[in-house]
Amino acid sequence: MGGQWRAQFDAEVSFANGGGLRTEGFRLDIPGQEITDDDLAAMFVRHLGLLMVADVRISAKTIIEEPHKGGRGVPVDGSDTDRRLVELSHPISDGITTLPGWPGPRITDWLTFAASRERYAPGVEFQVARIDMIANTGTYLDTPAHRWAGGDDLTGVSLDRLADLPGVVVRVPAGIRAVDRLMLAPYEVAGRAVLLHTGWDAHFGTERYAAPEAPYLTGDGAQALADAGATLVGIDSINIDDMSPAAGGVRPAHSTLLAADIPIVEHLTGLGALPPSGFRFTAAPPMVAGMGTFPVRAFAVVNP
Repeated sequence: MGGQWRAQFDAEVSFANGGGLRTEGFRLDIPGQEITDDDLAAMFVRHLGLLMVADVRISAKTIIEEPHKGGRGVPVDGSDTDRRLVELSHPISDGITTLPGWPGPRITDWLTFAASRERYAPGVEFQVARIDMIANTGTYLDTPAHRWAGGDDLTGVSLDRLADLPGVVVRVPAGIRAVDRLMLAPYEVAGRAVLLHTGWDAHFGTERYAAPEAPYLTGDGAQALADAGATLVGIDSINIDDMSPAAGGVRPAHSTLLAADIPIVEHLTGLGALPPSGFRFTAAPPMVAGMGTFPVRAFAVVNP
């Protein structure tokens, strides 16, 4: 684990303007194995952004060797020295399954090195590949034209909604399917790429990826993001909407976000390597006229 530590503790907070707050079993990234209650209390207040705190009492404290999840004051990878790039896309290879029952890509040579020798001077050769695929392959972007006739297609969505966006990661606890308005409420999302980290990308390419319990964004959650001014929304699950049979084919997250001209990125991966905020996100596809979806090379730039 590289010597990464987290504290688990109970906390009782009292506020200078009255009232209080209690937490049980709270876990927080810490910089090392040793930490005083006073230092832990200060980190706790900073992590939650609490104002007008009069006192914090820490109890039941235990120290756990566990990878950092990200928090204010402790970088997610334990390093604060280097700018880094984080890959957030699944590779596209011949025959991969993105959506069960949908055709996988076929990748072949249109021009081989051997065949090219007849076209060029001695010693000069090239390879040109060909790919036959549906647009919803690998990690891809949905534009309004994917859901709404007459909506902007890949040529109509401007780069300022796709590239170099300030990002925020919403950590979805294991076992939670529905990301709703309440779960999103603590996050500042205006003008940001909001990335839903469910961990479901671990099942990509397997039958379980399409299981009914796959996480998703609810309709009221999508409306909350649209109302708050999110620029882009992404998820590392099979779909941003509920695909279970019980959902009946309704797609409220797609409908709401794309009606508000908010692009969607589905099938992300690697979101666990990102801090909660303080990074820039890019997911820009080619400008193909008449198409509403297309694969992207999604990535983040994390600065110290």
